[in-house]
Amino acid sequence: MTKAKRNVQAEDLFLLHSVTSPTLAPNGEEAVFIKTHIDEAENQYVSNLFHVDLTTNEVLQWTYGNTRVSAPQWSADGKKLAFLSNRDGENQIYLLASNGGEAKKLTSFEKGVSHFLWSPCGGKIWVCATVKVGFSFTDKEETRENEKPAPYRVSKMKYKMDGIGLLPADHYKQIGVIDIETGEVIVFTTGEHNHDLHAVSNDGKKLVVGVNRKENLDFEFRQPLYLVDIETKEEMVIIEEEGNYGGASFSFDDQYIAFTGASRAFSNSTQACVYIFDTKDQTRWNLTESLDAPVGDYAIADHQQGVHAPSIIWTKYNQLYFQLSTMGDVRLYYASLEGELYPASPENEHIYDYDISKNGETALLTVSSATNPGELYKYTIATGERIAITSFNEEYCRETTLAQPETIVFKGAENWDVHGWLMKPAGYEEGKKYPLIVEIHGGPHAMYANTFFHELQLLAGEGYGVLYVNPRGGHGYSQQFVNAVRGDYGGGDYEDIMAGLDYVLEHHNWIDEDRLGVTGGSYGGFMTNWIVGHTNRFKAAVTQRSISNWVSFFGVSDIGYYFSDWQIGADMTDVEKLWAHSPLKYANQIETPLLILHGENDLRCPIEQAEQLYITLKSQGKETEFVRFPDADHNLSRTGTPSLRIARLNEITNWFTNYLR
Repeated sequence: MTKAKRNVQAEDLFLLHSVTSPTLAPNGEEAVFIKTHIDEAENQYVSNLFHVDLTTNEVLQWTYGNTRVSAPQWSADGKKLAFLSNRDGENQIYLLASNGGEAKKLTSFEKGVSHFLWSPCGGKIWVCATVKVGFSFTDKEETRENEKPAPYRVSKMKYKMDGIGLLPADHYKQIGVIDIETGEVIVFTTGEHNHDLHAVSNDGKKLVVGVNRKENLDFEFRQPLYLVDIETKEEMVIIEEEGNYGGASFSFDDQYIAFTGASRAFSNSTQACVYIFDTKDQTRWNLTESLDAPVGDYAIADHQQGVHAPSIIWTKYNQLYFQLSTMGDVRLYYASLEGELYPASPENEHIYDYDISKNGETALLTVSSATNPGELYKYTIATGERIAITSFNEEYCRETTLAQPETIVFKGAENWDVHGWLMKPAGYEEGKKYPLIVEIHGGPHAMYANTFFHELQLLAGEGYGVLYVNPRGGHGYSQQFVNAVRGDYGGGDYEDIMAGLDYVLEHHNWIDEDRLGVTGGSYGGFMTNWIVGHTNRFKAAVTQRSISNWVSFFGVSDIGYYFSDWQIGADMTDVEKLWAHSPLKYANQIETPLLILHGENDLRCPIEQAEQLYITLKSQGKETEFVRFPDADHNLSRTGTPSLRIARLNEITNWFTNYLR
């Protein structure tokens, strides 16, 4: 007798597993990956390292414990595996012999290790870590018992960051190298600048380093990349234009360096590309200039944990592979130095992590879709044959009703095509009417995708239809499309979303247009605020980590003083324009019952944005409530404290239940 399926619940977060970081060994016959789950009792994320024999596809767990691991890397000879773990507090490097045994702790840095790379010789590891001026990597900063609080002096505009808080004064990221045998650490970079370690050449003689040495970085939005000779420290400029560049990787013969990045041609909406730098003649070119889509993964979701996919992977034949976000998919793409470009994976899925064999024949892919939370697959690139290596989420999918979204394309503002999806509620019955919730993603330069999204599945499981679209400003649909929102918040983007609603109401008579809800976070929270201030079509709304007032946002957000100019096209010299695009200006027009959710430690969209909106609405006698989440930053819905994530989901579903059932 077949067991009846159940609907998705908020607590399913504790049942799901996130599979990431597939990493092939040099011999191509084995690999490791990381599996992460949430420990409900400990209220924390737990990740461990797993090994797979690719000749038999046998999977074995290699590390245990209730902490987290990340960034696995094999030594060049495949005899050792290095990884980061926070088992002693800060992330430190641990070494594991490939033939088994206990992991050995290699570093004990005061501030932990942010990034590392093996030297090809196998006897050294390059590291990047934060160090106080005048201190070494291992020096302990003195703390006194019952030390009195000290004032924090601010002299820079970039002095705080969401997820971190106030940036420690006189601390900078530096690069060093560790001798594995002796444990000796040699400092490679110094000075009052942040250095990033991007790549080590295959002959072990060169590094790619990112650093901006200008004294005032308040309005600097670049990190030049340099090719550095390890012995002489002589530097060669790879790129020093304004923009965001990184993810460098050497070709096998070290002649070419591939890296990804986006110029500032369209401010922060510029699509990322793959660039090639020829070290012999010092030329550089844009390999993906003909692709009108961004290189990288811009998908919005809430399930995968600790994903740090490689920007680019070379084969020994000078072929390259990378991710491309296009039309709601994140696909694996192939390129050659001669300019060939084509997709190397199917449509309608999200490849969120990957590795490629040296000969370019085999890929390890972690893949998700709307009804697949994600597993690891062995993929033969030439034939398209795919073999599932893991099945951690198989039982969950078998026992749970998961909604399969219907793809929609409709005409938005200016008659542009807009792409989205519509989910029917779980247990849908022909002839019945159901409420509909419109979800709006953050960014705005991101995209909804063909990937598993627990929150959307939860709403469908609660009996709602769910509409989610990629309005202008979203990635994956051309440079013109993603740039179109800038200077027009609440204009064409609002029209796109409402046109999507009109489209599904016209074509799906099961939707009850008298029971409509809307919600979203960050930019989606801004848009939720804007929508309820400009229409009364929705019977309930939930705004999350939102922007309500661009005037105050300018000075309180960690990015406000430049993001406002980039997105609204105004700063404090044009308060009228900032105010015109502020939902708070239209608060007196809001009649929709509005729930306001916000993290107290959110520095991206600080909680004062929610406080202003709540008090304003309450003073006008509007129907609203305000829920504050302690110790929560801007990423509450994705990586926040598990119990708070559950509480947040329950707040959303309870609010809609009260007004839409």
